[in-house]
Amino acid sequence: MLLNTYTLEVKKSKFIGLLYDVKQESDVKDILLNLKKEHSKARHMPYAYIINGNAKKTDDKEPHNSAGMQIYNQLMYHNLDHHLLVIVRYFGGTKLGASNLLRAYLECAKNTIK
Repeated sequence: MLLNTYTLEVKKSKFIGLLYDVKQESDVKDILLNLKKEHSKARHMPYAYIINGNAKKTDDKEPHNSAGMQIYNQLMYHNLDHHLLVIVRYFGGTKLGASNLLRAYLECAKNTIK
């Protein structure tokens, strides 16, 4: 079940945060499949989830720990068990660099959870 969304634009790249309430890993798989169809032109779709204390995160081909770790840390900080946070990124044509990318994912994750 979708709980919240947030959109951030940085140098023409669009970051769309989506926070879901999930019960089990099969819910995560279904949501990700649907998002990949819905956002087929998105460049990256990093995410993190925690279910019963078990966690998974991915950068989805972004630089190492620039996306998935930021998302996961926000879920942990807010004690969000049984939640999935996905950030869909549409590339705007300008490379952001690792530090700007990290800040963009962190800001999007924080504001999606608010």
